Formats: sequence, C-alpha cells, structure tokens
Amino acid sequence: MAEFRRGGLRATAGPRLSRSKETKGQKSDYNAPFAQWSTERVCNWLEDFGLGQYVIFARQWVSSGHTLLTATPQDMEKEMGIKHPLHRKKLVLAIKSINAKQDEKSGQLDHIWVTRWLDDIGLPQYKDQFHESRVDGRMLQYLTVNDLLFLKVTSQLHHLSIKCAIHVLHVNSFNPHCLRRRPVDENNVSPSEVVQWSNHRVMEWLRSVDLAEYAPNLRGSGVHGGLIILEPRFNGDTLAMLLNIPPQKTLLRRHLTTNFNVLIGPEAQQEKREIMESTAYTPLTTTAKVRPRKLGFSHFGNLRKKKFDESTDYICPMDTNPGATNGTQKNYGGYKRLGPFTDRELDKLDQVGQTD
Repeated sequence: MAEFRRGGLRATAGPRLSRSKETKGQKSDYNAPFAQWSTERVCNWLEDFGLGQYVIFARQWVSSGHTLLTATPQDMEKEMGIKHPLHRKKLVLAIKSINAKQDEKSGQLDHIWVTRWLDDIGLPQYKDQFHESRVDGRMLQYLTVNDLLFLKVTSQLHHLSIKCAIHVLHVNSFNPHCLRRRPVDENNVSPSEVVQWSNHRVMEWLRSVDLAEYAPNLRGSGVHGGLIILEPRFNGDTLAMLLNIPPQKTLLRRHLTTNFNVLIGPEAQQEKREIMESTAYTPLTTTAKVRPRKLGFSHFGNLRKKKFDESTDYICPMDTNPGATNGTQKNYGGYKRLGPFTDRELDKLDQVGQTD
C-alpha cells in the first residue's frame, strides 16, 4: 500500500478542482447563450446544480446547451437516465430560466436551503424526501399537488402549511431571511409580523402565554405564522387540537383562544369567524388526507401528451397582478393577494377525511 501523504486532492472535491483547466477557454464564452454552452460547461453546471449523478450520461449525449434546450422530459429520461420526475422538473425549470435570462430570486435558493426552510415551517419530517428530490427555491414556486403527494406529503393540514409558507416567500420576493425565529417584543406584535413567524417562534409565543409545557407538541405539526394568519379555517380550536390540550380542560382552552385572538388581530379574527359560520365549514383535522384528482374518460386521450412533469395544478399559484403588492387592503400587508385554499379548491383536490 502506498504511504499516506497529506496535501492530496480530496475525492469529493475532484470535479470542482478539475475545472481549472478550462477556465481560460470559458472566459470567451462566459456570456454565450445557453444553447451555445459546451458539453463540459453543461456538465459542470449540472454538478453545481445538485444533479451530478447524471453527468456521465450527459457527457455522452449532450453536444451543447442546445441539446438540453430542445429536449423533452421524455428525452431526459431516455438519454440521461433521469427517471426521477422532480429531477426532470428541476432541470426543465432551470433551463427555461437561464434561456429566458430571468434573474429569479427563488433560483438563488438551493435544495440545502429548502431543507432548512422545512425546519422553519415545522415540517422537518419531509427533509429527506425534499433533499433526495433536490427541491430548490425555484421548484417551490411550481410545486403541484401531485408533486407534494410524490414527496409523501398526504396530510391536508401539511399541504395548507406548505401553501401558506410559499405564499409568504412570494410576498417577500423569496428573501431567504424573511422568517422570524426569535422574539423581539412580545407585547407589541402586529399580524404583519406574525405572518412571518417560524414554527420555533410560535413555540416561543406559547411559552410567553404560560403554555410552555404544550409548546413541544408543535414540532412536526407544520404550524407557523403564515398558516395561523392566512388559513381562514385555522383557529384557536385547531391550535388546541395540535397542542393536545384535552377538551375537558375548558379554562386552559379558553386561555389559549383568548391569547390566539389577540395575536391574530381583529381582521383575521373576523375572517375566521365568518368562515366558521358558513354552511360549508368543515374544521381542520390531523387525519384529513389529500388524494390526486381522478381523471375522467375525457382525460385519457391527453395522458400520453401531458405527463406527470407537466401538471400546472400549483399548490400556490403565482400572482399575475404585481401591482397588488401595495398592501393597503389588509393590515397584514399584501399577504391576502395569494389566498390560501378556498373551499372550492379543496373540493377540486378531492379531499377525503380518513381516520388513521
């Protein structure tokens, strides 16, 4: 065996360090359009992008950026071996963005950031699935209901949690630091601040209102400020259920509801009351599941044309009216312009309540 010596290149750093050979050549085509990228540049980009496992096949098939630009998701599966539907989606979205020269803020948030974001919104149990699927900030914008089901997120409550959290990112232009993790002043909190609270920040608030013993129950619940403020059906009873406060502890529940109503403010309180009084109201539960929509006979002809990758049933549709960001209509800013699920949307998703 060869003697161990310090100073060698680490195996994990190999692909990045090997690029120094082509740096000079790349300077000339650095600003070249994606279609003119060389095979090596495309492969380096895939490596940085978190899809390095497909570089071997890419070197054999990709002659230039144009190859990927004109490729269909089916081509990517066949020629590059990308069988994972979300890996294909990630690649397609990134290529579109680069080709259109869109400087999307969401594109600067990588898949490692997204796993930390899942911690912040109280859903760390999905980190492995999101990491394996390389879900990044750009993909969050285009996540569909089926994507979440593929990621093993089946709980209706967790779908709502992710929808509201993406909504908060939209309104904050995908600022990676928009969520608040630490308390500043518990006595002077406005709904526009609460909407940006992380799961940990909500737990801190519970401690401040003498409910510290129940705070740990919020881990893995998906409860964050965005869900509390933006989801009309999320009320004091929902929070009490998630905290596992027994129904017979009426004084404790009343204490929680009183503090909850003070926290969300009169406008959100009124909205939640109106929803509760509507005839179609069904309370949120921890057992309600989301199922993919059942296709009718009229859809079967389109199945071959429109594959799983191309669904546009986004979990949090993007706002098409940027002028609505002035935030004058609600005291929690422009947050209402991308409303969370309506009852009609929930029906559309074929929601079913199931007991585990």
